Amino acid sequence: MTKIGGEGPVYRPYVLIFLIYAIMREIHFAELMRPFSFTDRFVFVIDFFYPMISLRRALFALIAVGTPAFIQGEDIHKGNWLSWRGPLQTGVSLESYEGFKLSEDPVWTDEISGQGTPVIFDGRLYTWGYRGTGPDLEEVLQARDEKTGEIIWERASSDFISDTIYNRYSVGAPAVDPETGNVIVATTFGLVTCYDKEGNQVWQHSMIERFGRLTFPNGRAGAPVIDGDIALIRGVTSYWGADGPARDRFFGFDKNTGELLWSSTPGVGPPFLRDSSMSQPFVETRNGKRVFYSGTGCGNIVCVNILDGTPIWRYQMSKGGINSMPVIFGDSLIGIHGKENLDTTEMGRLFSMTLPADYNETGGVIDEEQMGAPRLPDSVEEWRAALEMFTSSPVLHEGKVYQMVKTGSLFCVDAKTGKKLWEKKLSNSQLHASPALVDGRLIVPTFPGDLYVINISGDEPVEENKIKLDGNCIGSPAICNGKVYVHTTEKFYAFEIENSGITYAAAPEQKMPEAGEATSLLPVPSDVLLKAGESATVSLRKLDANGVVVGKLDNVDVDWEAFVPPTARVKAQMDAGFKGNTISAADEASLSAGAWKANADGLSGILRGRVISGFPYSEGFEDYELEAKPGGSVAGRAFDFPPLPWIGARLKWEVVEIDGNKALSKTLDRVLFQRSLSFIGHPDSSNYTAQADVMTDGNRRIKSVVGLINQRYIISLVGNANILEVSSNHERLKESVPFRISANTWYSLKTRVDIAEDGSGVVRAKAWVKGEAEPEAWTIEVKHQKAHAKGAPGIFGFSPQAQKTVFVDNIQITPNN
Repeated sequence: MTKIGGEGPVYRPYVLIFLIYAIMREIHFAELMRPFSFTDRFVFVIDFFYPMISLRRALFALIAVGTPAFIQGEDIHKGNWLSWRGPLQTGVSLESYEGFKLSEDPVWTDEISGQGTPVIFDGRLYTWGYRGTGPDLEEVLQARDEKTGEIIWERASSDFISDTIYNRYSVGAPAVDPETGNVIVATTFGLVTCYDKEGNQVWQHSMIERFGRLTFPNGRAGAPVIDGDIALIRGVTSYWGADGPARDRFFGFDKNTGELLWSSTPGVGPPFLRDSSMSQPFVETRNGKRVFYSGTGCGNIVCVNILDGTPIWRYQMSKGGINSMPVIFGDSLIGIHGKENLDTTEMGRLFSMTLPADYNETGGVIDEEQMGAPRLPDSVEEWRAALEMFTSSPVLHEGKVYQMVKTGSLFCVDAKTGKKLWEKKLSNSQLHASPALVDGRLIVPTFPGDLYVINISGDEPVEENKIKLDGNCIGSPAICNGKVYVHTTEKFYAFEIENSGITYAAAPEQKMPEAGEATSLLPVPSDVLLKAGESATVSLRKLDANGVVVGKLDNVDVDWEAFVPPTARVKAQMDAGFKGNTISAADEASLSAGAWKANADGLSGILRGRVISGFPYSEGFEDYELEAKPGGSVAGRAFDFPPLPWIGARLKWEVVEIDGNKALSKTLDRVLFQRSLSFIGHPDSSNYTAQADVMTDGNRRIKSVVGLINQRYIISLVGNANILEVSSNHERLKESVPFRISANTWYSLKTRVDIAEDGSGVVRAKAWVKGEAEPEAWTIEVKHQKAHAKGAPGIFGFSPQAQKTVFVDNIQITPNN
């Protein structure tokens, strides 16, 4: 524990020099009171004694060679707030103060909207918000000076092909890696990006186009988690092969390179009622395993090995998604949800459950039909309290749970027994925002826009302060170095905690699992995407039974063999080959997908991969063999599965016979897929023309929507409205022209996107009755000031309430001249 200022300070001879230095440099007293590291002191000496000497930078460079770039070990949380829920993952700050008063007036504000939580590291404040309206709305990551709020750099991105509504953006938080200083952020529309401290892009994934991530109107993206060398991302995805069904999945990426290490599907079945989850994973070491706990969209609390993605157990309690973050209390897990319980008709509950004593033998049962992790019995529940909260997470401190509920009341509950100790009404409603705790006080933002300071040091809560903010409070506060930061839907606020000294408690030691004997191989990346003519090098790591990296497999002959899982419904192989540990697709390689098994030193591991064709590309489906078989959307109907390498196509589309030809038909048996996006090419594709024949089933009163995706724009024939429409998000960019659409009539649809040097663009499209002459002029041309410069081609179908299907045939993707 480090004590700065306060009663009984230890005076040393250099204190006077520090005071003189502070006056010279106009340093605020509060800044002088913060902890000084060895590097701080060195810079002070150079700055004070050699202000006129140009050797200052050179001397600093010399010391930096032997000094870690960032704080390591037990000090990483001192003066930092690295992730959404702070150093303990519970919303509790490690700071305490001599004298505490939250200033009524903010130190500074910024006119940028936000619904998430900022993070702080090494003097940088990273805010996550949004600005603009209509097609100009952007989500913005901003790196600021922690003391002044001055923007050092910012990176903005525009929504694309999502169905987010009502400005539901930046509902989450960035995460900072204390080892490298890199910051990772996940946008509402599935763009996961890693930046270094200076704002340079390190790696990026478009989760929609690369891994089939679905978007939802609620816009809940959540926050990345960084643990060791792993960056953890979650989302509901519909990928390919066994990962084709829509499930709430977790992805473990190498935090430094962005290479996929594993993906995990611990839940069962699709999310209930299109209910994605933003539940932040809680990470710990237990039973020799590094694990995380999280809620899912299918109503489970799950436990997964974060090192290799192995599902360990699940506990199902809800008929809807669980969005709040669970916390760990000894050998128990405490969480809350706001949907209907499985065993009662009541909505929601705060609960505690006993964690299994042995994570190798959990006592759970695997559902052979639904798969997922073994399900724990209902008897693991220790207690429940009739509290309902959909998204706000509990704060755990000294054996007490502090929880906001949807009706705006704050509860204190005994963590051992579930007994309600007190209740305090703060507002009429609450959404998303979780309280934070510091120095015996809860900092509570409420949805109507009031920021409360509640003293909880006694038996009853005492309201110390209530500050009215502009906008609604949806994001949770962050607390760091005597300041409270909170975002509203209108502003970002920085408040000062007036005090005479800060004490920084040490965070509990995070004990990592010890390595054992190697039992398997992990190909890195574990999933490859190749264009025809491309190659990729795969490295191999040796893992023990708990997923701990034992070492790398170097200078060893590896046998790579094509592998077809025995349960695969489409028996396919990737049109590629290995030479050493380099996998290559020939220039003439066909569109394909498959798996490989690496064998070496008596160990093995699985690699998945796809080969996507370059342009031109065409698909008319006439070579597909139709037959009645398991897995179809209509019992007894002859069909075939869509192309395996397409992203998000399985279960959304089937090849059927229509009008004497074979074509894709949108399935209607899953309401979750009433809005279907499927991608054909690489996420980095650009400057191409997409064309296809399309048709909607129905009648004069009921028709559906069918179209193409070109560079993150949807170009569609909207049957009921009789229009040709260009959109990227219906509330951001949407323009249309009248176009009469008849049910059960084939139309040809053609589109291209042209980007200018200044970054603006024009989306062009035309449609005509199939078989008639193509019109010379474009039917619609839509200008976009901040155009999408790249994006995978694909197909789009929307069948409201899954009533009428749509058809797609004769797809052609050609490069523009």
